[in-house]
Parts: sequence; C-alpha cells; structure tokens
Amino acid sequence: MALDTADAPRSRPDASAAVHPLLSDDDGSTSTAAAGETAEELDARYAPYARRDAYGTMGRGPLPAAQAARLALAAAVLLPLRFVAGMLVLLLYYLVCRACTLFVDADEGRPRLAGWRRKAVLRSGCALSRAMLFVFGFYWIRETHRRFPNAEDVNQDQSEESQRPGAIVSNHVSYVDILYHMSASFPSFVAKESVSRLPLVGLISNCLGCIFVQRESKSSDAKGVSGAVTERVREVCQDKNTPMMLLFPEGTTTNGDYLLPFKTGAFLASAPVQPVILKYPYKRFSPAWDSMDGARHVFLLLCQFVNHMEVVRLPVYYPSQQEKEDPKLYANNVRKLIAMEGNLILSNLGLAEKRVYHAALNGTSNLPGASRHQKDD
Repeated sequence: MALDTADAPRSRPDASAAVHPLLSDDDGSTSTAAAGETAEELDARYAPYARRDAYGTMGRGPLPAAQAARLALAAAVLLPLRFVAGMLVLLLYYLVCRACTLFVDADEGRPRLAGWRRKAVLRSGCALSRAMLFVFGFYWIRETHRRFPNAEDVNQDQSEESQRPGAIVSNHVSYVDILYHMSASFPSFVAKESVSRLPLVGLISNCLGCIFVQRESKSSDAKGVSGAVTERVREVCQDKNTPMMLLFPEGTTTNGDYLLPFKTGAFLASAPVQPVILKYPYKRFSPAWDSMDGARHVFLLLCQFVNHMEVVRLPVYYPSQQEKEDPKLYANNVRKLIAMEGNLILSNLGLAEKRVYHAALNGTSNLPGASRHQKDD
C-alpha cells in the first residue's frame, strides 16, 4: 500500500531544451500578459513560475482515477499522522526555546543567548528541523560539496580566507528551503514583523535572531531594511556567536529551474558569502511554491509519501576589491556562479511579472494594473 515509494525523482528539464521566458520587449520594457492567453501560453511566457508536475497549473489540473485514489488514501492516512508529528516537533522546539530564554535579557525582542543556552537552542534547532523535514517526507537529502567551482569570477583572496561569511545566499524554491538551512547551519533570516507575534513560531523566530520588517506597510523603508541586513552581516563577521544571515536574493520563489535577478541587500556589506543551491527532483508533485495557494501546497506536500531534495554547497565566495566597491557587480557574479554550478537558467523576470501571472491564472485580469491588487509573496 505504498504511495510513492517506487517513484524515481524527476530531474529538471535540460537547460538547452528549456523554454526561455520572454525577458523584454524590443523597446526594453518588460512584457505583460496579453488578454485571452491560455494557461499553456502563460506558462511559456512566465516560465520561471510555471508548474510542470502532474497536478498542473495552480495544482488544480485533472487527475487520473488511480492518482485521485492515491491522493485520497494519503489524505485519510498520511496527512493526519504527519500533521500531528509536525505539531509535536514544533511544540518540542518551542519548549526548548522557552526554557533557554528564561531570565535572559532581550535586545529589541531578540534574546541574547550565550553559553549552554545558545548551544541548546542551536543543536536542538538543527536536529528538530531535520526531524521536521523527515515528517514532510524528505527522508534522504543528497548533499554535494564543491571545492573548485567551475567559474572564472570566483575570487579567493588568501589573505581573507579566515574571515567568516556573513550570509548564506541561496536560490529560493519553497518554504522548505528554510527548514533545510535551519537543519544545516541554523541561520537567522528576514521575516514579516507579524511573524514575531505568532504563537510558538514567534518565540522561535526571535531565538533565531530574525530581522523583522513591515512588508505589509506602504511606509516600509526599503533602505532601512537593507541597512539592518548590512549591519547584521557585518556583526556576523565580527562575532562568532551571532548566527549567519540566510538571504534569498531573488526576493521570491521560482519553480526551481530558473534564477531570477539578485537584489543587492546581501552584498552591501562587502562581506564573503556562502552560496548554496537547492533542487527538488520530483515525479508527481513539485515542492516548489510558485503558483499555488499555501494551504493546497502544504496539503499536497504532506500527501506525497517521498519528497526529494538535492543540495550543492559551494565554497565561500570572497569578493574582489572591485566587487566590494560595486555591490551590483558582486551580486551578478555570485548569481552567474550559482546558475552555472546549479545548471539553472538565468531569467530577467521578477516579482511584478509573477503577480501578473498569478492574476491571469486566477482570472482576475490579464492587465498590468491587476498586479497592484495581488498580495506580496
């Protein structure tokens, strides 16, 4: 009565054969969805956000009878077991964080943990994050460490090799990315300010040392966020007790086959970074969170018996003097390296195009103005 145990992971389409997205019009402006386009045409136009798995566009495609029966069985048996197990893991870690933060002073809501308290939060956090991945069906994670990246733009200044990287930079495919990074290196990351007030998760995110921003607010100062990230990255380089930052320079998720333009926030501090590449081979359901609502995605993820993840960890990237003076150049060079080593396709599409794509698929509108009414990813 195995559900997906016989499934072999599916690799991403070959880059040479993949359909490249429309990057720009002849006049250099970004294209928008044309009225009357079919879902298939939209998928081709906005290729980085299109789902290619058995569940189809938005995860609502028709299923053969056998697959529908398999999904129903998983929903009845596997889903409740995993939900309960996941809640127990979350509750256990909350209790660890609660115990370790008793009688500890906080700096703007961030507990200053040291000694045994920090070790307990760190080690239990890594172990329980891996346990959560196991609950989600990621029983085995294939990790590859590259010592000699095949890229001309890597700068390894021997005089700086002892400097600790200030941030982990990674491609962004799914919310599962965060669980993996927590299990591997337990970094802090940027999150919405509302996360700090959530039950259970709020305390955990504070123990992680997250930087909270008000993304919902129109008055949110992007420069202020970048400044806070830059300050934290520099702090990481100077203080070994400060957890590294986890940053997704793309700013949104893709289907895992593409790499979007990098924002410069992770590179403004001119500090070394640790590039990491995440891939999710699949056969039926893609763990990529690209064009599907969250509840449906979690449901389908938990109903798949086996999920697959592959990780490529590149050597620490030490910027050259020119890159230190030009964060945009630094970001572009790291992006090219990650794309080359991960066999990812570079795309110039961004968050605005993703909103237009979602609006078109939802039937809201095919016009650019519809993107203003879409919720931030």
